[in-house]
Amino acid sequence: MNNWIRKTLFVLVSVLTFGLVTPTQLINTVNADNLNDRDAFEAPSSESNFGQSNSFIKESDFDKEEFIKESDFDKEKFIRELTKQAELQSYQKFGTKIKPVIENEFRGIILPNIEKALEEIAAQFPEEDLKNLTITEQPGAGLSEKIFNINNRVIGKDILRFHVRRDNPPQAGYWFNFHYHTYHDDFQSHHELGSIYWAKNTPPKWMS
Repeated sequence: MNNWIRKTLFVLVSVLTFGLVTPTQLINTVNADNLNDRDAFEAPSSESNFGQSNSFIKESDFDKEEFIKESDFDKEKFIRELTKQAELQSYQKFGTKIKPVIENEFRGIILPNIEKALEEIAAQFPEEDLKNLTITEQPGAGLSEKIFNINNRVIGKDILRFHVRRDNPPQAGYWFNFHYHTYHDDFQSHHELGSIYWAKNTPPKWMS
């Protein structure tokens, strides 16, 4: 405040109040009021935009744990599930006449090799692509070799094809030869999974 204004206030206050209120007290009061007004203007309120922003983040619907759970992919669990489906599809193909005869050997010899084949193909794909792999639900009946296929549902193409062929070597009876084909060579090569002996007589048709 300018000196001449201070002096004028000093004289006026002294005359009007008869010395009860000193000019120094008045000036301090004015300065204090001005300071309070400035502080009130500059100090951030508990309800400022920043405070509201923090509150919004805390109360949002985003659930970190649920997001991690949904985005997590367990490759081993995925392989186990495919193997279980492969087993069920195989039993469906065998039918009620063949299944009781070869079930134990299939579980002990063929199924572990099917699981290995699934693990090998899974190692060739990133997890994003593995999520799109599915197993077909309809094995081939009659004399068809098809057991099941592994298909990429996004592009609509097979990745693996699992088959069983009836072999009848001379003087050796009938055998079921399990194998699979891959998309790498357009399903031309046979990848052996193992063979199970049936008998000398002709086996029933699949799914009979």
